[in-house]
Parts: sequence; C-alpha cells; structure tokens
Amino acid sequence: MAIKVETSTINELREPKMYLVYMLNDDYTTWDFCLRIITGVFHKTLEEADNITQDIHTKGKGLCGIYSYEIAETKADAVQRQAREEGFPMRCSIEEN
Repeated sequence: MAIKVETSTINELREPKMYLVYMLNDDYTTWDFCLRIITGVFHKTLEEADNITQDIHTKGKGLCGIYSYEIAETKADAVQRQAREEGFPMRCSIEEN
C-alpha cells in the first residue's frame, strides 16, 4: 500500500525595508569634506552634493540616500570613519523609510 502525500510551498518574496541615511550638521566639518564624502561614498554628482550640503547647513541634516539596512549601515560607518581620520566630528543617522 503506497501513501501519497501532497505538499505545497508558498514563497512570499517581499522587498527589504529601506533606510534613509542622513549626514548631520556640526560647527566644525568643512563644506569641502561634505562634498568629497557625498560624491565618494554616496556617488552623487557635485551639484547634488552641493544641494545636500546646503540642507545639512540650513536644515540640520541632509538626505544622502535610501538603502537596505546593511548598505545604509555600511555607508554611515564609512562616513564616520573617514571623518574621524580627518579630525571632523561629522555624524550620520539612519532612519527607517
């Protein structure tokens, strides 16, 4: 006597949560450093970087990009590591979108 077993698998694929990466204003980090970081780490054009830097200066933070958590965390760490190496207190924040 053979037993027949039916199974079904439902795979539900969901998009990963996305996170906003902001650079935060301080009184010491130079405009030039912000431009270099935004163009280098976040791959923005110089014009985009200038606009983001203006937001950092006037609004207290500037949105640098929207990424999955791991990428957002890596980019924020890269910014803060480079800032420390160059003697700046620049900080980043990551917020769920």
